[in-house]
Amino acid sequence: MTKQSMTKQSFCKAVSGLVLAGLLSATLVAQTTAANRNDSPLQNKITRKFASKKQFQDVKANVEGGTVTLTGTVDLYQRKLDAAKLARKISGVQAVHDEIMVAGPNLSDEQLGQKLSRKLTYVRSGYDSTFDYFALNVKDGVVVVQGADRTGVGRQEALGEIYNTPGVKDVVDNISVEPASPMDDGLRLRAARVIYHDPVLSKYAMDPAQPIRIIVENGHITLYGTVINAMDKTIAGIRANQLPGAFTVQNNLIVVDGKSGQQGM
Repeated sequence: MTKQSMTKQSFCKAVSGLVLAGLLSATLVAQTTAANRNDSPLQNKITRKFASKKQFQDVKANVEGGTVTLTGTVDLYQRKLDAAKLARKISGVQAVHDEIMVAGPNLSDEQLGQKLSRKLTYVRSGYDSTFDYFALNVKDGVVVVQGADRTGVGRQEALGEIYNTPGVKDVVDNISVEPASPMDDGLRLRAARVIYHDPVLSKYAMDPAQPIRIIVENGHITLYGTVINAMDKTIAGIRANQLPGAFTVQNNLIVVDGKSGQQGM
């Protein structure tokens, strides 16, 4: 191939590339223009929807390419979640970016932590509460909740209380739901029986808000909660370790002075 032919071929490729780029650019512009035209009625629809809800009067929505970005403020974390949920239900919305800030009272982390601990103590009372465990950490209004739950019901109740507590700015949910297993269910019941039928430990069954909590996962037992002395903690660990089918036992019970009034989680 001659040098002249090569030059001509290169020139043709360059021209073709420019034409293709121009066509692509025109297509993108046309798509963007069409998207913007579709955004306008969607923007109006969302604005009207939020304006009709008193709890969202300080929430703003901006639509771009079918994606809704929510900004503004609400007074509860639950309402931040509700606003995003409402936007997702509107026909034509492709995605939602929730950038809403939670206002409400500015409590200290200690005050908020104590308030949440008291609320969760009374929410999680009864038979099933023996088989779940939640722990809270609060930093700058952000609540991190750790724990495990047998059915998922306790998890939803606990999160519902946290979401609706004034002062909560954000929530990190690290609660796991224990795997469904007949073997684990049987071990769970046997552990509760040997612990609560022990004459020394039976007193912990009298207050359903503060039981010794028994978490079982794939044959591994972990004990959580509070006891009034080191002997009770030791006895609970011994009883759990005597159970056939228990692979390991982790005794995380905390010894608390019964006169201090400290609430167990």
